[in-house]
Amino acid sequence: MKITATDFPGLFIMAPEVYNDDRGYFFESYRAEHFINAGLNLEFKQDNQSKSAKGVLRGLHYQLEHGQGKLVRCVLGEIYDVSLDIRKGSPTFGKVFATTLNDNDHQAVYVPPGFAHGFCVLSNEAIFEYKCTEKYYPEDEYGILWNAKTANIQWPIKEPFLSNRDMSFPALVEQDESLLPVFEDA
Repeated sequence: MKITATDFPGLFIMAPEVYNDDRGYFFESYRAEHFINAGLNLEFKQDNQSKSAKGVLRGLHYQLEHGQGKLVRCVLGEIYDVSLDIRKGSPTFGKVFATTLNDNDHQAVYVPPGFAHGFCVLSNEAIFEYKCTEKYYPEDEYGILWNAKTANIQWPIKEPFLSNRDMSFPALVEQDESLLPVFEDA
């Protein structure tokens, strides 16, 4: 597995070594020692999976007191994955990391705690998996508005389907500063 750092502190791209043959394919989606060797000593506490139709947009979500690191991957289909750095004091505060994840190259992204995360579905349907370093606390979940002009996210779909809750989140510049995580340099 190749693990590549990005310009965003703590955010990494994972590219597995895929073995293809007449039967299909095989790859390791996670091995702790690869992550430890890359400086990521993680303990995952919860795995999640969602299935969504084309045009669905989920996000941008985060937890404050129980920050979740997420190892995200698209198991079936194709999605546009977005991570917005909302860590006060981060050199990349307010900047967006976005990439396409799909079931062809099987890449994954590790999104550290302190990012608001979301994705939209580009294929007819998509199955999305994420391993989380913290369990879900509904009372601790917050969000940032998906289409706030100040975030400048270049979503590839014009009219996504969102939950009412996701449409009601504030823009980053409107979020109460006490509800934003603080950057901790490693």
